Amino acid sequence: MFVSKRMTKYPVTVPPDTTLVAAIGIMQQNKFRRLPVIEDGKLVGFLNDHDLMRVAPSPATSLSRYETKEILGKLTVADIMRKNIVTVDDDATIEEAALVMYNNKISALPVLSKSGVLTGIITETDIFKTFVDVMGLIGGKTRITIEVENKVGVLKDIADIFFAAGLSLDSCITCKQPDGKYEIVVRGSIAESDKITEAIEQKGYKVIHTVKIG
Repeated sequence: MFVSKRMTKYPVTVPPDTTLVAAIGIMQQNKFRRLPVIEDGKLVGFLNDHDLMRVAPSPATSLSRYETKEILGKLTVADIMRKNIVTVDDDATIEEAALVMYNNKISALPVLSKSGVLTGIITETDIFKTFVDVMGLIGGKTRITIEVENKVGVLKDIADIFFAAGLSLDSCITCKQPDGKYEIVVRGSIAESDKITEAIEQKGYKVIHTVKIG
C-alpha cells in the first residue's frame, strides 16, 4: 500500500504571515491538529497543536482573555512553525512512512510530489487504520496465528493446506520473533477453523491463536 492512497489529500494550508489567532481559528473550525505552511508554492513550515501549546499563556496566568488574544495576535505562524520538516514522497509505501515517523518520533508527515509540491498529509491515525485493514480486524473473518521455524517452504505448506480445503487467504503476514522463529498470521473466511488448525499441526506447525473477528 502506498502513502498516496492513505493520506489526507490537498490539506488546508496557510502562508507564513498568517497570525497565530487566525491559524488557531482555522484548526479549531476544521477540527484538525496540523497546518502546513506554504510560500510561493513550496512547503516552508509545519505547525501543530503542540507548537501552539508552547506559546499559549498558561491557564494560571492573570492575563485577561483580551490580553491573551492581543499577545497571540502579534505572533505569526512564521514565529513558531517548524522549519526543519521531515517529509515523505507520495509514491512511498505505508511501511516507509511508518518507519520515518517511528525513527523521528513524530505523528505526521507532509507528503510531497517529486517536484516538491505538497499533495497531502499522512498521520499516525492513517497508519493505524491501514494496520486495522491489513490485519482484517473488521469484517467477520477468521484469524489464525501460526508459530514456525525459519525454513524454506513454510508459506507453501500453509497455502497448500488452504488450497486443499477449497479456501482462499485474504491476507498473510509474517513477523520475526526474538528467538528467531516466526509468527505467521493468516486471515480468511474459514467456517471450520478446527479442521484447518488440525491440518496445519499435522504438517508440524504450531497454531498459537485462532479468533473470529467481527
